Amino acid sequence: MSEALHVHPEVITTHEVHHDEHGHGHHQETFISKYVFSMDHKTIGKQFLITGIIWAVIGGLFSVLFRLQLGYPDQSFPILETFFGHWAKGGQIQPEFYYGLVTMHGTVLVFFVLTAGLSGTFANLLIPLQIGARDMASPFLNMLSYWFFFLASIVMLSSIFIHTGPASGGWTMYPPLSALRQAGEGQRLGTDLWLISMALFIVSSLLGGLNYISTILNLRTKGMSMTRMPLTIWAMFFTAVLGVLSFPVLLSGAILLLFDRNLGTSFYLSDIVINGEILPNEGGSAILYQHLFWFLGHPEVYIILLPAMGMVSEILSVNSRKPIFGYMAMLGSLFAIAILAFLVWAHHMFVTGLNPFLGSVFVLLTLLIAVPSAIKVFNWLTTLWRGNIRFAPSTLFAIGFVSLFISGGLTGIFLGNSTIDIHLHDTMFVVAHFHIVMGVASFFGMFAGVYHWFPKMFGRYLNSTLGYIHFWVTMVGAYLIFWPMHYQGLAGIPRRYLDKRGWSSFNNFTELDKMITIVSIIVFAVQLMFVFNFFYSIFKGRKVTTPNPWGANTLEWTTPIRPGHGNWEGEIPEVHRWPYDYAKDGRDFIPQTEPVGEHESKH
Repeated sequence: MSEALHVHPEVITTHEVHHDEHGHGHHQETFISKYVFSMDHKTIGKQFLITGIIWAVIGGLFSVLFRLQLGYPDQSFPILETFFGHWAKGGQIQPEFYYGLVTMHGTVLVFFVLTAGLSGTFANLLIPLQIGARDMASPFLNMLSYWFFFLASIVMLSSIFIHTGPASGGWTMYPPLSALRQAGEGQRLGTDLWLISMALFIVSSLLGGLNYISTILNLRTKGMSMTRMPLTIWAMFFTAVLGVLSFPVLLSGAILLLFDRNLGTSFYLSDIVINGEILPNEGGSAILYQHLFWFLGHPEVYIILLPAMGMVSEILSVNSRKPIFGYMAMLGSLFAIAILAFLVWAHHMFVTGLNPFLGSVFVLLTLLIAVPSAIKVFNWLTTLWRGNIRFAPSTLFAIGFVSLFISGGLTGIFLGNSTIDIHLHDTMFVVAHFHIVMGVASFFGMFAGVYHWFPKMFGRYLNSTLGYIHFWVTMVGAYLIFWPMHYQGLAGIPRRYLDKRGWSSFNNFTELDKMITIVSIIVFAVQLMFVFNFFYSIFKGRKVTTPNPWGANTLEWTTPIRPGHGNWEGEIPEVHRWPYDYAKDGRDFIPQTEPVGEHESKH
């Protein structure tokens, strides 16, 4: 019996009970213990994924609503008044509600979909399966991490329905606007709920992150050395480390903001006059909040991107039937990105009056992060080069990720340079850049992961035809939506403005805005098609008949088609090799569990 079994007696007990329940009927799990308050990492991963999908639909719908306003600012849509009442008086979105929509769209997609949906789903699903563990180090904390996330979701959702409306200070929630209740409707209860929700969300992320780290370090099966781990697991490991080190900083920032709003403190407020009233607050600094926010905010970009990078590495290798190119270089670049992610936060603050010398240091560090990113891109392209590529939907989304990461990353070079950033800061150029490199690219990584591991999650396949339609419309649509925004930004169009008709210099972009709006509605409709494909396939999809449908080497494909709690029915398999032995010694693939042959060539 392997070491991992000794480390984790309580999980074995659960596993044995599971067998009893099927074999002898001694103990029957209830629906609630199996699907609601589950401690099985696979079920918790599915809970994160399904909650994330619901949030993605809500967050995407918000963007369609404010795109209607941007594309057709002079038209009214009576249906909006039916749904939103006084927030859309006369069928036109009111300014306060527009900012609320923009704020909730950013918050929901960055934190509740791309952070929780990506890490929560795939770290939970893959870590125990790919390292050879029965479950997480602490299944109970794992369950708690989902329910804290769910609670955060409920608090955030409730803020949309209150009379004064949701928070409307932007997803970054900068003070002094967010610190003053009298600054507007959205700065009242909606902002308090936003801050409480984020505090609960951070607790969820920390519980999950600590669990992922301790599981990877302590519960690997026999033979699974750190350098035999799939790149997916390395990516999840670095993601968890980033989260554990940076999320507490945002928690402190949010709690101090709650104090300023409700207890009369002055952490972020000083010398403010509002509506002719001189406020008594002295000695605070709004810039302090920006430091605290972006010290999380920049690692957050990589908390979202790294899991996608890990999964793309795995999927490209499996579907090009080739070993991943430069495994150790990929590892080193993941490590370098994780370190540099903490050293670049002030490039978001070049226009705050930052000392120019300090600015130049952050410019250097920001441009430096392009080196490990480029290593990853070249290694992905070299993995594909002359490969026997199988163009499954997961492969297409993985290649799409690489494309978006390159094109979105190149515009980051503009914004990382302080002199250029002063002109481009807070324009549509910034919106275009981070939506392509972080938003859409990470979604592509997530879709690739869902298409690839869906058979392991549910024992059925997603419909491939719908998958191909989903990919091509989303890929073309993403570029049509966000690429033109770069030109709007270069022309000086600010972000978050709901009506640009007052500026004659911006009027030549009217038709472009209409086109972007129409394309965004089409792309949103295709995402709804994916949601249909997902839920329909859970129950009616083509059944998986072989435990290893993709011919992959990693351990999750050695489990039964629908693994129970405990993953493997007998002993946990032992690992003898790295996970990327494809097209070697005349064989298509060699699983990690197969001993190395006496005359086998070294990788």
